[in-house]
Amino acid sequence: MQTAEQLPPGDRLPADHPMPHSGPIDSPGVWYGPDLQERSDWQYVLSEQERAELLAATRVARQRSDNIMDIGKEDFALPTFAKKIHDLKQEIIHGRGFVLLRGFPIEGLEFAEIAAMYWGLGAHIGSARSQNTRGHLLGHVIDLGSAFDNQSVRGYLTNRHLHYHCDSVDIVGLLCLRKAKEGGYSSIVSSYTLHNEMWRRRPDLARALYGPVARDRRDEIPPGRGPWYELPVFNHHKGRLAINYLRTHIDMSQRHEDALRMSDAVVEGLDMMYELANDPSLHLTMQFEPGDIQLLHNHQILHDRTAYEDWEEEERKRYLLRLWLSPPDGIDLPEAFAGRYNSVEAGNRGGVTVAGMEHQVPLTPA
Repeated sequence: MQTAEQLPPGDRLPADHPMPHSGPIDSPGVWYGPDLQERSDWQYVLSEQERAELLAATRVARQRSDNIMDIGKEDFALPTFAKKIHDLKQEIIHGRGFVLLRGFPIEGLEFAEIAAMYWGLGAHIGSARSQNTRGHLLGHVIDLGSAFDNQSVRGYLTNRHLHYHCDSVDIVGLLCLRKAKEGGYSSIVSSYTLHNEMWRRRPDLARALYGPVARDRRDEIPPGRGPWYELPVFNHHKGRLAINYLRTHIDMSQRHEDALRMSDAVVEGLDMMYELANDPSLHLTMQFEPGDIQLLHNHQILHDRTAYEDWEEEERKRYLLRLWLSPPDGIDLPEAFAGRYNSVEAGNRGGVTVAGMEHQVPLTPA
């Protein structure tokens, strides 16, 4: 059977998405930044025992194999910390939607050791997914813009402001190795809260975002797929809300003549989401310190990064490592997400897939 994106204009089937949910939702994922700013329960500081377990597991894993991709959950034993990771993951998936881990033991380690330890931690959360068309399972977030046209490279490889968005995977993790000279703050906002605020202020626009919205694949086209697909911004499925907001992908879809045109209500709704996300009464801002790991549930959190000024010395430049993770116990997603995630199978969805791609874990920025 042909999919919506394969049919000619006028013959497209409606996008496969669930019926709209009417009204605000009640969820622990609904929160307001200023309320959390005065609290610390969204932060978890690793104990000395947990740090020791991570270091010991890293030594054992590296003795077994030099290939980081060979490290699985069963190869990275964390006798007591594994239970805490499970509890934190439940908070990320079913609770507030995020956590900030502090005190990841990177001091005095070689880069390959840090990468292996971070990978091992990620293996306890979910399977790593490719972050680009080169099959990179470990992402390097660092400013390479000075070596290229700053506007032509992916945003995470520049020092530019990265506007509110969600990544194309269930959970994204960011490990801070070094922070910028100035700026580079992370701001996050509950997309559940945005949903509820829209229902209270402009229910007509909230309803519009439950309808099909065209998305551009930005030339990251999986085998057998077209250059664009349809996915609502708001998706209520089996009692859970899954929100997907990538404004750049949405706007770029309009370059395809056969893509669904955006209605005035959809455009206004997308604009309102962005305005609400930037409202200081809604979002939460934090500055990463070396050894911090931010873990976000993309189905209920949008994230933003301010522009930053970096150090002149290469060895001091702001540097984060990124993991895209698909947990085997992730929430049920409607079939519409297969347009971007390539599958809705928990533990095996999300990331970038193109023909001929081979997975790899690069230990240097590329």
